Amino acid sequence: MRLTREKTVRLSHRIIDLLVSVEDLDFVEDRDTIRQEIVAILQELLKQEEQVDAEARAKIASQKKEILEGSEEWDILYRRYYSESLKRMGVADLTEQRRS
Repeated sequence: MRLTREKTVRLSHRIIDLLVSVEDLDFVEDRDTIRQEIVAILQELLKQEEQVDAEARAKIASQKKEILEGSEEWDILYRRYYSESLKRMGVADLTEQRRS
């Protein structure tokens, strides 16, 4: 998923606002330091997601048979390869968790 820097920063502000609203939560660092770390974490996660996406697309492109993006077969393969890459990274696939 592509997010601009502005959207990432806006999201970090919303996360901090949510954390501030939790009564049982005490901050050890100042809010801006925590917010900056949230931005860094989000950017790293987005970078990893882009790598997973590129890997899934490369696997589909490497098939002997040409598979057109947007076709049902392409979508099925994309989800499968994307899920496999997430598992290798140690990230659970949310669609599988919902089925459980």
